Amino acid sequence: MVDADQTFVIVGGGLAGAKAAETLRAEGFTGRVILIGDERDHPYERPPLSKGYLTGKDPREGAFVHEQGWYAQADVELHLGQPVTTLDRQAKVVRLGDGTTLAYDKLLLATGAEPRRLDVPGTDLAGVHHLRRLSHADRLQGVLAALGRDNGHLVIAGGGWIGLEVAAAARGYGAEVTVIESAPTPLHQALGPELGQFFADLHAEHGVRFAFGAKLTEITGQDGMVLAVRTDDGEEHPAHAVVVAIGAAPRTALAENAGLALVDRDHGGGIAVDAALRTSDPDVHAAGDVAAAEHPLLGVRLRVEHWANALNGGPAAARAMLGRDVSYDRVPYFFSDQYDLGMEYSGWAPPGSYDQVVVRGDAGRREFIAFWLKDRRVLAGMNVNVWDVTEHIQALVRSRAPVDPDALADPAVPLDRVLPAS
Repeated sequence: MVDADQTFVIVGGGLAGAKAAETLRAEGFTGRVILIGDERDHPYERPPLSKGYLTGKDPREGAFVHEQGWYAQADVELHLGQPVTTLDRQAKVVRLGDGTTLAYDKLLLATGAEPRRLDVPGTDLAGVHHLRRLSHADRLQGVLAALGRDNGHLVIAGGGWIGLEVAAAARGYGAEVTVIESAPTPLHQALGPELGQFFADLHAEHGVRFAFGAKLTEITGQDGMVLAVRTDDGEEHPAHAVVVAIGAAPRTALAENAGLALVDRDHGGGIAVDAALRTSDPDVHAAGDVAAAEHPLLGVRLRVEHWANALNGGPAAARAMLGRDVSYDRVPYFFSDQYDLGMEYSGWAPPGSYDQVVVRGDAGRREFIAFWLKDRRVLAGMNVNVWDVTEHIQALVRSRAPVDPDALADPAVPLDRVLPAS
């Protein structure tokens, strides 16, 4: 049993940290729970920042994990707007930016990630934006609305999920949009060329222009305002605003300075944790975007930057902190909404890991499921405008058994019948 006099400290005011605090109380922990966030907003979820809230369809308060009163009711102490500057593992204390020192018995690092920055001239102009925090979305929503009213041009550096969701939101406001992407298609690293081209066609039909195989080299402006961007192929693109969406880097400085084991950037970066989300210090756990975990099912160390990992990883870490037997083996999952297209992706199929893509349904009508296979084994599946199939897709991924690609492609064969006989 956990001593009621113990103190559990959570560093990170995002979804993983908030759900960890919730789980500690739900599991009966009666000790002190302290949640520290470097933003002044209460813990919130990130999907609305590039989806419903950014498009203006959903209210700002819908992003918050809990109502503000929940934290007092659950006896969770909040320290908001205060970064943790030091972690002293020997003394088992953390020090905040205002000098406050807090002792812990168990610590959870849920410090998340931060946007990668462009290292080119002009990034200091007022019209250059990133999208990671709620305050970023607050500003960008107004920018997109103004661009739409004034027939303005938005340039997005990066054709990943955030870049494409911002592109869809901007087109919804009526802005002109150009996406600059160094790969041959958007989402090339995430989905490969086959499905990357599918998303290129989707956005092109909605008026988005692409500059593939190009890198942004300069942002030009006057009187602090953005006027255009230049790329390494010699082209200049008009721009009244720029969104930099070239990925995120795990926020590992606190862990690194404290001497915790890390994963190098070439292998995804992050804080190295085992399947119970324990770091190299048994009294320190890590969860969410910052954690690079040994995945029992996939047999690799994996860092996942998606909502479901924060939603489920925070509670798993909390249970491990309480001494429960935890083996975090969730199938990676994420979703996206762009225009009238909704999709869900389950599994892990990085470039070079698969030898076949099988499509079930009609990609032309944008109602289909795509599967990535290796040696006839399903590594991942993505359902596009087809619903209530995630459980079946994840079962195929979990089975690790060969399947018949023809049956997988045939909509007449139920997905649960594609699984090999036990």
